[in-house]
Amino acid sequence: MLKPPLPLTRRAPKGLAALGLAVLVGLTGLLVDRPLRADPTPGWDREKLEAAAAARSPRTLVEVRAMLQMVQRAGALPQERQRLTVVNNFFNQRIAFRDDTEVWGVIDYWATPLELLDKGRGDCEDYAIAKYMSLLAAGVPQSRLRMVYVRAQFQGRSQAHMVLAYYPEPESEPLILDNINPEIRAASQRSDLTPVFSFNGEGLWTGVGGTTAGNPLVRLSLWRDLLAKAKEEGF
Repeated sequence: MLKPPLPLTRRAPKGLAALGLAVLVGLTGLLVDRPLRADPTPGWDREKLEAAAAARSPRTLVEVRAMLQMVQRAGALPQERQRLTVVNNFFNQRIAFRDDTEVWGVIDYWATPLELLDKGRGDCEDYAIAKYMSLLAAGVPQSRLRMVYVRAQFQGRSQAHMVLAYYPEPESEPLILDNINPEIRAASQRSDLTPVFSFNGEGLWTGVGGTTAGNPLVRLSLWRDLLAKAKEEGF
């Protein structure tokens, strides 16, 4: 079960890119002058996003406009649980799962939602990132969302995987948004998942010891690169 994770730092700084400071202090003990700054995701620039999409292809523009409409529709719903369903279904139904080596020609690449919609294909990290950023834009507080690296039992073997967890309350059992199992379920109903570490824009948390899903510091670098790309695109 994915229990509420324990922070590695006493108090993580605010802002999407503040993860950099939280990880560096929590994992390595290094002193950092200041956290990398980035604008919160809810401030999407529609005009900039549409221009970036149109520069890729007419089809990408159609897809990005559909995403913008979906986020607007989700944000108008009165219950956050309803917003989760709209966002989860949008990306699960629109995106085909493919490894980064097939889509990007590299072992590990984190795509922005625009890049994901442009390709129409992506891996587990890309689904989780797109859902996370869309739910933020739809008004779900960042403190309730965490991207979680897990060990997943899939097709008879254990493999690294990422899901998005939603915590209705700080100490509550999270709901899991996943591309392998498209049904949103409580963590206790996902015995196939073992948490390793989780993060959002406020910090990095440990899951369980003794297993790995990659080096968190490597993931930090990918996260920072992703934020920079996303900001340029209008997210």
